[in-house]
Amino acid sequence: MTGPPKAVLFDFGRVISAPKPASLFESYERDLKLPLGSLNRIMFDDPVWEDTLLGRRSLNEYWETMGPRLGLRDATAVAAFRARYDADEKPNTPVIAMIQNLHGRVALGVLSNAPRGLTAWLERWRVLSLFDVVVCSAEEGVRKPWKEAYRLALERLRVTPQEALFVDDTEENVKAAEALGMASHLYRDPSGLSLFLSAHGLDPFQTRNP
Repeated sequence: MTGPPKAVLFDFGRVISAPKPASLFESYERDLKLPLGSLNRIMFDDPVWEDTLLGRRSLNEYWETMGPRLGLRDATAVAAFRARYDADEKPNTPVIAMIQNLHGRVALGVLSNAPRGLTAWLERWRVLSLFDVVVCSAEEGVRKPWKEAYRLALERLRVTPQEALFVDDTEENVKAAEALGMASHLYRDPSGLSLFLSAHGLDPFQTRNP
């Protein structure tokens, strides 16, 4: 990057949304009578989830398929667990505070491998207005780490890779962004993100002038 960044792209899951603690997954597994450590594998290491991320299935169809695999015997049980799982998804408050402080200083975007409905989720959390662009894999039919996903987000932000920063919690996605020329950060905690932004001339604690 030869000059100050003009845009920052953020992943949604476990970046804008708070990472769920391991204890929470253990409670799900106990209640579902599943082996400890198995829930994420069942839910996400499955072609059904890939189809959902690419918009080939709706989220309702995903849960209809996944419910029996989790031992949920009827639609009522599926709906109850889905509601519980969604309710436990919380905004990552320190990261959102940094995004709020970046708003109006650089262009901001979300680039997420997510089912349809991401924009509505951001709206519920009252953060949608912070972002100039939201690229959701299920709505576009492309996903990280495919080059097309990054290029689509950059095109909509009207910046080159060298003018953008990228933040994601998955190493594969970060490496793909770096290969395109984006300075990128593997998110682990708010303090690391703060250091990354500051190193690229964006003080995340500097508030925008009114």
